[in-house]
Amino acid sequence: MVLKILMLVVFFGVMIGIGFYCRSHATDVNGFVLGGRSVGPWLTAFAYGTSYFSAVVFVGYAGQFGWRFGIASTWIGIGNAVIGSLLAWAILGRRTRIMTQHLNSATMPQFFGQRFDSTALKIGASVIVFIFLIPYTASLYNGLSRLFGMAFHIDYSICILLMSILTAIYVIAGGYMATAINDFIQGIIMLFGIVAVIAAVLISKGGFMAALDGLARASDESVSAMPGVFNSFFGPDPLNLLFVVILTSLGTWGLPQMVQKFYAIKSEGDIKKGMIISTFFAVVVAGGSYFLGGFGRLFSDQIDIAANGYDSVVPTMLSGLSSGMLALVVILVLSASMSTLSSLVIASSSTLTIDLLKDNIIKEMSEKKQVLIIRALVVVFIAISAVIALFQYNTKSNFIAQLMGVSWGALAGAFLAPFLYSLYWKKTTRAACWVCFVFGSVLMLLNMAVRSSFPAILQSPINCGAVAMLAGLVIVPVVSAFTGKPDAQLVENAFACYNKTTEVPQKTALGE
Repeated sequence: MVLKILMLVVFFGVMIGIGFYCRSHATDVNGFVLGGRSVGPWLTAFAYGTSYFSAVVFVGYAGQFGWRFGIASTWIGIGNAVIGSLLAWAILGRRTRIMTQHLNSATMPQFFGQRFDSTALKIGASVIVFIFLIPYTASLYNGLSRLFGMAFHIDYSICILLMSILTAIYVIAGGYMATAINDFIQGIIMLFGIVAVIAAVLISKGGFMAALDGLARASDESVSAMPGVFNSFFGPDPLNLLFVVILTSLGTWGLPQMVQKFYAIKSEGDIKKGMIISTFFAVVVAGGSYFLGGFGRLFSDQIDIAANGYDSVVPTMLSGLSSGMLALVVILVLSASMSTLSSLVIASSSTLTIDLLKDNIIKEMSEKKQVLIIRALVVVFIAISAVIALFQYNTKSNFIAQLMGVSWGALAGAFLAPFLYSLYWKKTTRAACWVCFVFGSVLMLLNMAVRSSFPAILQSPINCGAVAMLAGLVIVPVVSAFTGKPDAQLVENAFACYNKTTEVPQKTALGE
């Protein structure tokens, strides 16, 4: 217990120390929200990865999908690395950085407002962010309850309180730069922690080949009558596995807290390096998490899904580890949760301040006042997420749990297609953005409210969210084709940033 507490004290001390060290970078909006657009490849890549993968993935999704799909759940991690990281950086990274700086936008709603010269569009986007991003933060606490109870035997509410206060301190003090540096440290912990945990669990089952053989013998008639299905290439349910891959991989392209990482990149070379680093990070962390969860069936004699849910799978797998390894796991999950929480509250507070309050509710808002309000809202949003998490824990509220699952699909369904087309296609119209905003968010709200009325394949929020995202890629060009053309001067001004002449070394491009 002394070792566990000592590791936690050191961990929290470093996080807070970095927050105060980065105070000089958080004196204006650009510095607080984007780190002055001067963040290097390693910090940006790790900030992207740690915002991507939280305790929801390590404890919730890894346990749930590992139990349902077996070792085939590793495909989710591979999809996260290739689609959610590699392609996201390659397709969105450069263009996002160039156009957002050209339009002087610090948030996704502000980008839409500037790109289409529409205050209404900006406000609409910020409302969607507020509705779906804030409740999502409460889910970050869920994976901690069982692990803290198992490792420290302390009440869940104390865990929430500690995590909330400490995250608030370093975010308020140092803004995005403190978050990025802490994300880097937390990312290192996640990389080594995942590898160590996988090795320890497999060794406890006799090694990789023995564990794989044991998985081949696992059976569940309610899932499939086929023997060896849980260690097969595509698992017992390839179609639903594909939907999970689409939602958790392609979804990052439309999430404000993920896309905002591209706003802060320093240079062209940093984009290329960041793409490689974040892809490697995703392979290890996401691939490792789902790979580990795939062996959950080996512990079926200790797990009662009907009584304790899928969140009990991974904690049960880890319960037999040594005290030192358990302490590492707790810090691993804390790192994953705090990094994502800090990213979410910065995205939420900056969006509400810049896109909703400024010029609409508070007419005169100086730079200093904006930073002050953003800091105040960081406290508010962390407090709200903590209250929601405690409410859900104490009441076992299904409504809150459903809202968490719906939020990812709603945000990506609303924003992915409009954002992607806005960066690449001059004919994208304001009306197309509105239709996609409404379609994605309303579809997911209906899925939560009247789920039983949906076709069987779409009753799952994951499947419905994946469909919302893919449908948006069709909706935007179709609606744009049948609505009024955007103002030519506005479009040319937005795309002019791509045509600026930039000198590069001859190794990049040959001279005359």
